[in-house]
Amino acid sequence: MAEVVTVEAILADSATTAEGKLYVQGGGWNLLHATSLPFRVPRVGIVLLLSVPWTATNQMHRLEVTLRDQDERELPLADAPPGAVLGTQGTAGGRIHRFEAQFNVGRPPVLEVGDVQLIPIAINVDGLVFERAGSYHFVISVDGHEEKRLPLRVVLDLQPVARVG
Repeated sequence: MAEVVTVEAILADSATTAEGKLYVQGGGWNLLHATSLPFRVPRVGIVLLLSVPWTATNQMHRLEVTLRDQDERELPLADAPPGAVLGTQGTAGGRIHRFEAQFNVGRPPVLEVGDVQLIPIAINVDGLVFERAGSYHFVISVDGHEEKRLPLRVVLDLQPVARVG
């Protein structure tokens, strides 16, 4: 049986990659405090670290990220860009409902048999809107298999709370 690509993931305020490394700002949370609904989040960073085993190199893989509510409904992540062909690549009703990417990792000469390769990925979602408080999760799938769920809860704070620290 072939080994599969595995995923580690966290939510952040923002993230980027450079020179094969992740740079994360405000990472490691799962709770959003809304003062009113619908609630618009300026940015949510989805930080992924894919582990590609030796036996899964030199072949095409597919990564997919979706947002689901507590009833497992797939929610929109962003507005589709102008000129996007709707109904393809996760678009519907002028909205993007999933992020999809393909990747293929080779075997550089410095790699030893059995080595795992890491692929850092940063996805920033700007202007994500939550219509209601409750439980949500980002679902990360590789090659059609769910590999990770990032839980997220939106809570409605009726009274602003002073936070120290």
